[in-house]
Amino acid sequence: MAEDVKTGNPVWETIKTIVYALLIAGVFRTLFFQPFWIPSGSMKQTLLIGDFLFVNKMAYGYSYASCPSLIIPSVGLNIDAEDVCGWMQSDDNSRILGGDPERGDVIVFRHPVTGRDYIKRLIGLPGDRIQVREGQIILNGTLVPQQPDGVFTETAEPQGPQRLRPRCENGPVGIGGVCEKTRLIETLPNGVSYDVLNIGNQGSDNTGIYTVPEGHYFFMGDNRDNSSDSRLPQSAGGVGYVPYDNLIGRADRIMFSSAGRSMLFFWTWRGDRFFKAVN
Repeated sequence: MAEDVKTGNPVWETIKTIVYALLIAGVFRTLFFQPFWIPSGSMKQTLLIGDFLFVNKMAYGYSYASCPSLIIPSVGLNIDAEDVCGWMQSDDNSRILGGDPERGDVIVFRHPVTGRDYIKRLIGLPGDRIQVREGQIILNGTLVPQQPDGVFTETAEPQGPQRLRPRCENGPVGIGGVCEKTRLIETLPNGVSYDVLNIGNQGSDNTGIYTVPEGHYFFMGDNRDNSSDSRLPQSAGGVGYVPYDNLIGRADRIMFSSAGRSMLFFWTWRGDRFFKAVN
């Protein structure tokens, strides 16, 4: 006759399973990869609104910013990375197992003031002198070359959960019309090339000279006229210089992409962007 098998309380066992799963997911997200959903068009055409990617946290080592924040305003939940991993912040702006980012990397970082996650392209390293003149970067006194690459087009309609309307170089375009931007290939001194978009002449196309402080970095969006980045100081609501400590990780590959209001709307998925490398 078979012996009776004692079992625990099924409710308690379910709770333990959920807790263990959350702990494992938390450790995985903190140490290895963090999911990131592109909310705005500041990195078009490299990244589109609705792209879903994983950020490689091993690329630059770990700091307090490696801990995920958990912010759900609808339920009043606001657990910041500093609340959990503030003990990792250092006076010397260092990281655990730190690695140096390379010019041209697409990086997710923590905004130095608001603490929100941003994603931009790394343009300036510590000690660099950077100026933008007529939309072109002058890096350490040398003009960063740009080559014409046709026109970027998209439909003029609300995009993503925030229903953002794209800005167009071909003037105000009605809903459903073709929105155009000039596309250029920009090549950095280390050979990294990528597309940048131009909408028109504006203040951020002509700047003074920025000198990147030691231990800090200078970031710009690829959609140059629709990006809040290091060209605008933090005191004016921009990004300014970003400390090494605030880097979260490198964006390497888009897993999938949705052109709709939610990634659950499978009929809006962009099939040509599945597992697409981020360049």
